Amino acid sequence: QVQLVESGGGLVQAGGSLRLSCAASGRTFSTNAMGWFRQAPGKEREFVAAINWSGDTTYYADSVKGRFTISRDNAKNTVSLQMNSLKPEDTAVYYCAASGSRMMATLPRYYNYWGQGTQVTVSS
Repeated sequence: QVQLVESGGGLVQAGGSLRLSCAASGRTFSTNAMGWFRQAPGKEREFVAAINWSGDTTYYADSVKGRFTISRDNAKNTVSLQMNSLKPEDTAVYYCAASGSRMMATLPRYYNYWGQGTQVTVSS
């Protein structure tokens, strides 16, 4: 059974940092692009960041560029999201996802596997 399990969410003050981790099991994703998405209450799920299969190319939403960093460790089958300078508008449930290909994508429909999500709350 393929599973993506996120961890590292929590409550943090504005300006603080959190590091989210996503552990994959059931199969290797070393040849798949990976991504992070988030969904705030009453809003659609939105793209946050993506990383290609080898980890040498990344892409970010404008809203997080310069503050968030996505990385991966294919040997451990994990992907991480370092979030710095957090803002109250970053509050959402954050989801890890595995793409169906090596190429990065910003649309949820290109991702075949999803984690259950982890809550990030940023207080002002």
